Amino acid sequence: MKILYIDDEVNNLIGFKANFRYRYVIHTASSTDEALEILVANPDIRVVFCDQRMPDELGVDFLNRIKKDFPRPIRILLTAYADMETVVDAVNKGHIFRFVRKPWLEEEIISSIEEADKFYITSSMLDIKNKELQKAYDELDKFAYSVSHDLRDPLTGVLSAVRIALDFDKIEGVHELLQLMEGSLVKLDAYIDSLRDYYLLRRGELMMSDIDFHVLFENIRQFYKMYMRNNNVTFDINVYQIETFKSDKAILELILHNLLSNAFKYQQKGHEDQKVNLSVTVVNGSATIEVADTGIGISSDHIDDIFKLFFRGSDQAKGMGFGLYNVQSALQKLQGTIDVKSQLAKGTTFKLVIPSK
Repeated sequence: MKILYIDDEVNNLIGFKANFRYRYVIHTASSTDEALEILVANPDIRVVFCDQRMPDELGVDFLNRIKKDFPRPIRILLTAYADMETVVDAVNKGHIFRFVRKPWLEEEIISSIEEADKFYITSSMLDIKNKELQKAYDELDKFAYSVSHDLRDPLTGVLSAVRIALDFDKIEGVHELLQLMEGSLVKLDAYIDSLRDYYLLRRGELMMSDIDFHVLFENIRQFYKMYMRNNNVTFDINVYQIETFKSDKAILELILHNLLSNAFKYQQKGHEDQKVNLSVTVVNGSATIEVADTGIGISSDHIDDIFKLFFRGSDQAKGMGFGLYNVQSALQKLQGTIDVKSQLAKGTTFKLVIPSK
């Protein structure tokens, strides 16, 4: 545990470090400016002791000054003059956790640090939970809007087509409307699939099995065979696996299909040499997977946003904004990582590293 002790008396600094250096990592400062530099260099300091009677500014004023930029460290005031005004200022301005009288006793310092550490851990966990809760609220707001919009859009299309068809006397016109209705229903079906994946990643436990990437990738090749033929896209696969790899097959397929679906959908229209490459190397207990394409690429302005829920970076294909968000959520569930490199009109490469379970 890292402790910062601030006092303008050099003997006090030496004595404090000598007493506690075997228990804690002790940083000392003889001025508040020096203390600030130490806090900047060591953001994981947990407890700050500061003498009230510092020559450059009062200890309570310094602790008040740092609480905005360094809210996590627990602040303890050292004073030989605990008058009521000091106490009130310390509580109201500096958010002081505790007072320690000078000259201090070793037992009191240790007790203060142990109590401060418990409070630090509790408040840090609460801060993390609050951030997670805020993120959940933000996602819920986006989710509510997306559901109302993306479900209503295809249903409105079908309803409009039905109303028009009711006025037709000839079957030829109805056929054309049925094709429009089919497009809306396919879109709705894809949205429901994305919702299913979204909740799959939030509920249930991992189902582990041995993964043979030769078999898995061959099944994926067959899945995209018709698309390759109809859209003149070359699909190359490479597998290097010399050891057993364990993971959740369903979640692994979800990741691959979301990435490959984008790789095929966002090819450059009319481009002669359209390619999608899928490769994996399984060594040293992890699988490194790459999905590369010769597609339209991703703008550098959007590269940091593509994993956000409901984000759509291009209008070339009507996505739902779930795909890459689900990929990242799935990788977090598998404790994997993802890196993306892209260049407009050149293509995109996703690199994934997933540990074997």
